Amino acid sequence: MIQITKQQARQFILAKQGLLGKYKFVGKQGAYDYIRQAGCIQYDPVDVCGKNAELTLQSRVKGFEKTMLYELLYKDRLLVDYADKELSIWPTEDWPYFSSYRDRSIELGETFKGLDKLKQQALEYIDKNGPVCSSSLPIEGEIYWHSTMHWSGNWHKKSPAARSVLEQMYTDGELIIHHKTGSRKYYDLAKKYISAEILDAENPCNDEESFTAWRVLRRIGALGILWDKNSTAFLGINLNAEQRKKTLNILENSGKIKMAQVEGLKPAFYYLTQDDQLMQMVIEGSADVKKRMSFIAPLDPLMWDKSLILSLWDFQYSWEIYTPKDKRKYGYYTLPILWGDQFVGRIEAVPDRKENILYVKGLWWEPETRQTEKIKHELDKTLKAFAKFNGVSEFFDALKC
Repeated sequence: MIQITKQQARQFILAKQGLLGKYKFVGKQGAYDYIRQAGCIQYDPVDVCGKNAELTLQSRVKGFEKTMLYELLYKDRLLVDYADKELSIWPTEDWPYFSSYRDRSIELGETFKGLDKLKQQALEYIDKNGPVCSSSLPIEGEIYWHSTMHWSGNWHKKSPAARSVLEQMYTDGELIIHHKTGSRKYYDLAKKYISAEILDAENPCNDEESFTAWRVLRRIGALGILWDKNSTAFLGINLNAEQRKKTLNILENSGKIKMAQVEGLKPAFYYLTQDDQLMQMVIEGSADVKKRMSFIAPLDPLMWDKSLILSLWDFQYSWEIYTPKDKRKYGYYTLPILWGDQFVGRIEAVPDRKENILYVKGLWWEPETRQTEKIKHELDKTLKAFAKFNGVSEFFDALKC
């Protein structure tokens, strides 16, 4: 077990995630490569200054444009929308690993009388007419339905029959999301877009234990380093403390992860064995840790475990989108500002595409942040790039006026 400082832990995480030093992810290929490395990125439909998945990519992929993610999902079909860490985007090549999700969905769907008949109607209509949304599928009425995509796994509701059937077939794996218009989802047959080689492939995981181990390994790789502690980074994986320790032991004994101890923190930390060279470079001081400034998405993999962020960075972040306005400490859609290996503040920036301007509605520096000319210059440069990402050509910082 190696001993590392908090700063080394921070640098390792950021270098691994492509948020420090020279850009390791570039363009559309870089966006795909990053998602493959992370395993999944969370999808959220709210679009204030870019959707969460787009924001996640813009912070670490040089030259990223929103159309790149759309193309990877709905033209190239290298990525799919599906459950993982809540609703996520992940590589199509991982489809076989989630067969137990689909099997569970099919089994649950069989408990609803009449659902098979409705599914057959939908299947025939989609096969003949192509992509549909819930309002264009000619199936009327309402049904009480159990959503297999609901994260508690125990949720019934009265729902329009068309929507329920589409979502059931989607979780069954018969349909995939063909495209989205805003937050509206259009579905089509999975077999039209995913090769039979992938659709019919056997699950590489023989049982739930090996599937859990694969998912835990993937989450560790997404963050870079994770502790043996209850963590929201494991959201969506059925893990209690005993199962977590057992899984980590399995992965360590198989040589897939290594243990580290971080100064001042009691829990053991784990990182991928394949990242050992990067860890050694960070310890030796030879890793590329040149400063960059980035605005970080609220549901970015970096922010998956806010307790970990607090312990390593002494930075407390809360996504206040669902907080009543009079109780917010910062803004509605505030993004952490990363500068080098430190969080130096948070920002609320909203584009007005009619006026072609990105408005800085709020900027809050951390108390220890020195507002030097250098950091102000980097902020201006980052805002300029963020404006371009949001399809506007200028930014306006009202706080300077």
